[in-house]
Amino acid sequence: MKIIKSSGVEVRYDPEKVRKSIIRTGATPEMAEQVMKRVEPKVRDGMTTKELYKMVLDELKKDSLCFACRYNLREAILKMGPAGFKFEKYVAGILRAYKYDARVPDEELKGSCVKHEVDVVAEKNGRTMFIEAKFRNKFSDYVNLKDTMATWARFLDLVDGAAVGKTIHFDEAWIVTNGGFSDRAKQFGVCKGMHMIGWNFPPERSLVGMVDYMTLYPVTVLADLKQHELEGFARQRMILCREVAEKEPDEIAEQIGISEERASEIIEMCGLVVEGEHVEEAHPKK
Repeated sequence: MKIIKSSGVEVRYDPEKVRKSIIRTGATPEMAEQVMKRVEPKVRDGMTTKELYKMVLDELKKDSLCFACRYNLREAILKMGPAGFKFEKYVAGILRAYKYDARVPDEELKGSCVKHEVDVVAEKNGRTMFIEAKFRNKFSDYVNLKDTMATWARFLDLVDGAAVGKTIHFDEAWIVTNGGFSDRAKQFGVCKGMHMIGWNFPPERSLVGMVDYMTLYPVTVLADLKQHELEGFARQRMILCREVAEKEPDEIAEQIGISEERASEIIEMCGLVVEGEHVEEAHPKK
């Protein structure tokens, strides 16, 4: 049986891959098996991965709204742009949870030749990281060789700028994306010693692995949030569910412009998303 990916490429339907995608949310193998029993009879030859994804999501909702929200992570990240969230702020939030001192600079930094817009600056263990956050609007979009070489060139110009006192010194160059990397981009990045973090790359420290292990889910995983509510959270710069879960209903109601009853519902859902079981399989190297 063939499934059509978002890129248009046909691949063989792999039930084990679907089962693992359910388990990564924290669902038990038993729960995953129950969902698979309901999904498999509906799988048909030639269906798209998007259709399969929605089918699994709908079935998972019947067993656990919490795990369904977690399963919705990739779509949730795609919703960030239209809602007004900045991907670089989400990346900085993830890194802070891993004990990095991470921030989004307010102004451009001076290189040796030109100024550069830097998405994220992070520090840990005496080393400073120059990080480019590459947001992708489609699952099939990649960070290509040209993007990777441009990031490396900016990094080198900033290193040269630091040598003459124009800016801070950077020790490492990173690219973080919600998409993937082309083979040539990976080859170049690995050769230069860059840190490359994509949706499922590298296996030991992928973006989805880092998010799952520390339950760093954005509020956009909540499927029933209205657009004005999403925009309200974006204005208040509240990206993570764990941030919302720690607030009081009256505070959220005032900041977002909603009723306290609705604020309580959102806080409760965020709490369920955050308090679910961690996924040990996704434990990334810190």
